[in-house]
Amino acid sequence: MAPETDPAIETRILNVLQHFGISKAHVAARDLRDWQGLATSHADRLASLALICPAAIVPQALEPLAVRSLIVTGDWGQPAEHAQRVVAAFPSVSRIALPDYSPTPYTDLVLERADEIGMSMLDFLSRMDAAQPLPPVSLPESEGEIDGIIYHLRGAGPPLVLLPLSVAPSQWEPLLPQLCARYCTLILRGQWLGMVGSLESRGHMPGYLRAVGNLLDAAELRPGEIALEVGCGTGVLDRWLAQRTHGANRLVALDVNPYLLQEAEALARRAGLESVIEFNHGSGERLPYPDHHFDVTWSSTVIQRVDADRMLAEMVRVTKPGGRVAVLGHAHDMPQWINLPLPAELKARLDAPGWDGVNSHPQGCHEASLYARFHRSGLSRIKMFPQLAEFTTPDRLQQIQAGILPMLSPQETDIWQSAVATAETEGTFFVTRPYHCAVGTKP
Repeated sequence: MAPETDPAIETRILNVLQHFGISKAHVAARDLRDWQGLATSHADRLASLALICPAAIVPQALEPLAVRSLIVTGDWGQPAEHAQRVVAAFPSVSRIALPDYSPTPYTDLVLERADEIGMSMLDFLSRMDAAQPLPPVSLPESEGEIDGIIYHLRGAGPPLVLLPLSVAPSQWEPLLPQLCARYCTLILRGQWLGMVGSLESRGHMPGYLRAVGNLLDAAELRPGEIALEVGCGTGVLDRWLAQRTHGANRLVALDVNPYLLQEAEALARRAGLESVIEFNHGSGERLPYPDHHFDVTWSSTVIQRVDADRMLAEMVRVTKPGGRVAVLGHAHDMPQWINLPLPAELKARLDAPGWDGVNSHPQGCHEASLYARFHRSGLSRIKMFPQLAEFTTPDRLQQIQAGILPMLSPQETDIWQSAVATAETEGTFFVTRPYHCAVGTKP
């Protein structure tokens, strides 16, 4: 777990701006944890704020910037309805709804709707510049890292900061020629920002690591064996496993998302583990490996985002006879526990099973059918065990809130924020999430 003395995300971002002598900038973002601190504590440093298909918005954070804010959303789905409620409370906020669209965190939204998003942003930024011009900035193109934030500086003009678009594979790339032609553009990424920051935070949570550790203990990974993680994300669990096993195993990590793989490889290099962990691009539904190749094939919180039976069959295929297949998946059929002083009816609704499956694959598995799937797969000596993992750190709790806020009415949002403030003062705010786990041996 990162020390509590680590600088906040907004402090790191402001340190990047200070390095380039930028006192005020336009900011475009998607994930709540990236922009909330800036808007709440440093609204004077933001010339404008453009939110591109955000999953959640904290109204109190947006209030100081309402007249200088743009929200681009889809036109249906929970996030769009949530944004519409926020705009109703702050009529000065500009909103653009993309027709016939409801992106998920994994959607390559700028690639899919480049013209509409680009036109909306450039029109909005032009209006903001006309109302309050920013001094233009002209600096050589450069790349580097400041305070844990990786930056790429391109273009010249008023400064524009682009924060990650969740885990969209192309990120801002399709719009960069247009934006950099008119703005001094700082593209920021790294282990502290966006979904990368969220995955890294989760991967350092003692409760979550205890659950993953129990899964791998049940898989009985032995020194010298080769292990494959299917859906490695940022590679945080592979780095943890490499340290846990003291380099006694060759680790292979695979993910379908090139943006996450880029971050995973960079983080492994920083940790000095590039020779221990091999990263590959590929899909869990069609693993790019020969039959009978790995001693242990495992996955954590991926099986709900794919065709579960196809992924499990592929994991069995690439595992050696006598090898083990291990899966930890979300348990959306089990209640969670949100430790907040909420009214009983609201708390019961938020703790109830089922609400967190909105981004699952139609053939994904996020319930106890995991156990039946293991038995149908031909595996033997199957171990089945649900687990609970608690999440306590502010950044992870903020990410969890991003999934809860769109479900709340304005009145419930006020109740939620008040309860969070009370619990944070008391130091009692945590969320416990349930998981299903299964391990089987290939005959």
